[in-house]
Amino acid sequence: MRLRKKPHTDEKLKQFTDFIIDKEKLNGIGGHWAELFGGDSARKFYVELGTGKGDFITQIAEKNPDINFLGLEVEPTVVLAAARKVHEKNLSNVRLAIFDINRIAEIFADGEVDRFYINFCDPWHKKRHAKRRLTHVRFLEMYRKILKAGSEIHFKTDNRALFDFSLEQFNASGWKVRDVNFDLHADEPLDNIRTEYENKFSAQGVKINRCVAF
Repeated sequence: MRLRKKPHTDEKLKQFTDFIIDKEKLNGIGGHWAELFGGDSARKFYVELGTGKGDFITQIAEKNPDINFLGLEVEPTVVLAAARKVHEKNLSNVRLAIFDINRIAEIFADGEVDRFYINFCDPWHKKRHAKRRLTHVRFLEMYRKILKAGSEIHFKTDNRALFDFSLEQFNASGWKVRDVNFDLHADEPLDNIRTEYENKFSAQGVKINRCVAF
């Protein structure tokens, strides 16, 4: 369900035009993302699909200042929350964009991205909505073109049904999978970065599932 945009969201977003990429800049941006980070094409470029309120992307960007990060999120109100966190931490290696991931092929050149993160995406419970899941084969085929050879998708979810579905989809589209974990917090890796949803569900006793596809 789409969130209702709060009053004056658009005006508030204008405070962060130095790192929020507007619709005009997204036109023809494929192949030119490095220019928006200062032009160093040698730096790795990681993208979070559905960045939410920015807990994950701001933490990982802070720990990896030599990597460029982009957060895509369709909800302007949520992007505003993420933008405030980017601003508070003064992160020069983060960009955000209000964007529908269904159109992801429009904004990246082939082989432009080094890694995708998919954290706690909408599980779209009904079978007739399966194609909307971000780990459906139709999305995985788009990601394959956008990612550089040998790159990875890092996937986390609290929803076991979605996780099982995703493992099947990775296999069906020719992706290999490693680090499959059905209870990430039982022996949580030191380098795990929790999202806001991850903390919420874990506190409720819900097991967190994680894997890396390559």
